Amino acid sequence: MHSQLLSLLLLLTAAVGAVAVMRRFKLPSMLGYLAIGMVLGPHGAQMIGESDEVETFAEFGVVFLMFSIGLEFSLQRLKAMHTLVFGYGSAQMLLTAAGAMLVTWYGYGQDWKSGLSVGLAVAMSSTAIVAKMLSERFELHSRSGRLTMGVLLFQDIAVVPCLILLPALAQPEGNLLRQLGLASLQAAALLVVLIWVGQKLMKRLFDAVAHYRSEELFVLATLWIVVGLAYATGQAGLSLALGAFIGGMLISETVYRHQVEADIRPFRDMLLGLFFVTVGMLLDVGFVLEHFWRLLLAVVLLVVGKGVVVLLITLAARSTVDTALRTSAQLAQAGEFGLVLIQLAYAQKLIAADVFQVTLAAMLISMFIAPFLIERVARLGGEMARGDWAHKAKAIYEVATSAFGMEDHVILCGYGRTGEQIGKFLGAEKIPFLALDVDPTAVKRAIPEGGKVVFGGADRIEVLKAAGLMRAQAMVIAYPDTLSAERVLRLVRSHREDMPIIVRAADESDIDKLKRAGATEVIPEVLEGSLMIAAETLTQLGVPVERAIERVRLVREARYASMREFYHGSGEHKP
Repeated sequence: MHSQLLSLLLLLTAAVGAVAVMRRFKLPSMLGYLAIGMVLGPHGAQMIGESDEVETFAEFGVVFLMFSIGLEFSLQRLKAMHTLVFGYGSAQMLLTAAGAMLVTWYGYGQDWKSGLSVGLAVAMSSTAIVAKMLSERFELHSRSGRLTMGVLLFQDIAVVPCLILLPALAQPEGNLLRQLGLASLQAAALLVVLIWVGQKLMKRLFDAVAHYRSEELFVLATLWIVVGLAYATGQAGLSLALGAFIGGMLISETVYRHQVEADIRPFRDMLLGLFFVTVGMLLDVGFVLEHFWRLLLAVVLLVVGKGVVVLLITLAARSTVDTALRTSAQLAQAGEFGLVLIQLAYAQKLIAADVFQVTLAAMLISMFIAPFLIERVARLGGEMARGDWAHKAKAIYEVATSAFGMEDHVILCGYGRTGEQIGKFLGAEKIPFLALDVDPTAVKRAIPEGGKVVFGGADRIEVLKAAGLMRAQAMVIAYPDTLSAERVLRLVRSHREDMPIIVRAADESDIDKLKRAGATEVIPEVLEGSLMIAAETLTQLGVPVERAIERVRLVREARYASMREFYHGSGEHKP
């Protein structure tokens, strides 16, 4: 008992330290868990040993991961992105799996089952790493971001038949087709029953639970659904994760989706972390070092091979070189589902121990280098895009044509919801403006009289000059992220030191940074929102409206230098 407690304490200590280091360098926590298993596991310092209990809990980490994927699975979203998901996503996975299968089959002398198992595993990319980085870089809705997320969504769907296929492949050769057909029929029948029954019962169940207004009961009901459906698919001879995915998919169609996701996240993160620790424990570091050159070749084949496949598919879809490079880098690594599949293939004896070790190590290394590769290629792609005059000439011409004849206008960088409101104010005052946005949907929005919206990135000086930078009287930067705003500020200030530039900021933490970069004034959304909420709260509590507004005025007087005289004056004339 004491030795088990000591092992648990050691594991928790290592987890706290590893996750803190990953957060410090803005890397996914998953990499820290993998490192713990590698360093402390049976092939490392041997401070943590394998056990059935640990493996069981780790398997439930995958179950909860699949449940979370099911929660994010939306039939409406799938329908809206069906061409991107099933066209682009299927092409990436089939070509990558086929290429890896041929390399394993012919290059490494393995049979076709082993090759197919490896191919399916390495075809998967990491949703955890890529989605997090795209979100932090505000690139989820860029062209490369949409392509990447479409592929990842297809992979999330494809993992379900893969979990059925691999156990069927492990059957004797003569029984393969029969077992595969039987497994498919079982899966189809179970899916029909669970989905048909589940759609009728899921909403009623959660309506009844929510009626009691008990958070504890709500969490218990959610765990019961996850474990119960996993047990049902397990008893049918299918994977536990398949049942969890179905449960998440059913709940995603109800109004309780977001609450369930919030309740399940602590269990998912802890158990999934344990799963990655067990994956790291499987890696034989001594074997990897002994076969270093073989491993290096496997890493190059995995990263470069997947990258080239994605690059060619993206270029074939008539995307720009910049978009193709970014997308290929974002999908060039292995993923968490790939680790699940390669471990399942090894457990089913579809691949030999040496193939498992080399493939697992190559997959882990590709995941470790993925954040750095994505960052580097993004910079390289940006440099290429800035120098690709032949491809960008048409876009610059359109910007210049839209700005032709404009004098003393305002350049508005970003035409989202904030930019649109600013445009309405400018239009009401008959002030001409030209808005630049890289989202094609923004160009189609209703535009006030005197304003124009054109497709173009304000982070390129040739686009800004085409927009009339030297003739404009002011600029507004309405980007949601500080990095993009700072980049535009420095670019503009290198050519126009006299222009007033007003910058939107999420909160007050980035005000000094943006002002050092050249902002005339920075408007923090959190401050303005909190002022109005505070004023409304005081009013509802019986404080006179005049006094509540006076408190708002005092804060604004201290905050905004350019309008200080107005706010001070309005206070003097207050009755």
